[in-house]
Amino acid sequence: MIKYLFKAMRPRQWTKNAFVFAALVFDRQLLHLTSLLHTFLAFLIFCFLSSSVYLFNDVMDIEADRNHPVKKNRPIAAGKLPIPVAIAAAIILILGSLTGAYFLSVELAVIALVYLLMNLAYSKWLKHIPLIDVMIIAAGFVLRVAAGVSVIHVERFSPWLYVVTTLLALYIGFGKRRAEISVMGSSTGAHRKVLDGYSITFIDQMITVVSATTIIAYSLYTFSAPNLPENHAMMLTIPFVLYGIFRYLYLIQMKNEGGEPEEILLHDHPLQATIVLWGLTVLTIFYLF
Repeated sequence: MIKYLFKAMRPRQWTKNAFVFAALVFDRQLLHLTSLLHTFLAFLIFCFLSSSVYLFNDVMDIEADRNHPVKKNRPIAAGKLPIPVAIAAAIILILGSLTGAYFLSVELAVIALVYLLMNLAYSKWLKHIPLIDVMIIAAGFVLRVAAGVSVIHVERFSPWLYVVTTLLALYIGFGKRRAEISVMGSSTGAHRKVLDGYSITFIDQMITVVSATTIIAYSLYTFSAPNLPENHAMMLTIPFVLYGIFRYLYLIQMKNEGGEPEEILLHDHPLQATIVLWGLTVLTIFYLF
């Protein structure tokens, strides 16, 4: 049962919580041990908090998941993890996460509570409203970035990164919806009612708008943020962002992937190489120049 509980907590999706480290890296505090420790603890808190949300979500979506070709294998939908156990585990994770957040930072506790309530509302109501559902997903990523800001003394963290995070999350969210429609075909509504409010054509238009805006916003950040080198060396990272966005677009439109973004991140080697090269370039510019 412990194995199925851990699987239901979706540890693969903890990669999303890496956004908590944005403030640490982009405010050039990666080598500050206290800030690093506080950020890592905030990362763990969001991992456990997000897992509690996944457990509640799977309990509420149990019938819809059983109509999905992939999600029907989730432990709760497959009947391998009893619902009372899942609910009890979720409550324990919530209490532990919020308590830990409070002792780390009152501001972090507030952000964590907002994240929790927003996601519970999403699981119950908001995920059924077209566009709002994807915007809530994006808001979750912004709150992760804000959580990282709340646990360290930020000196020059650029608000441009909030904009880029929002746009990138919208891009991933619309890609996820596109993949779900592609997989489910005419039976989309049986799995997720909100998909009846989308079409491939409409989603592709949204993806075009958001991807283009993401590139523009990131490019503006690289030469306008106050804490970047005066020689505009950060602009060297733009090609990696371009390729990453194009690669993801290729995967969701040509390969019909994207239903599980974390799986793409964990298995697509070209995308992994791009992220690693982008990260190494950022670290080199921030910490060696």
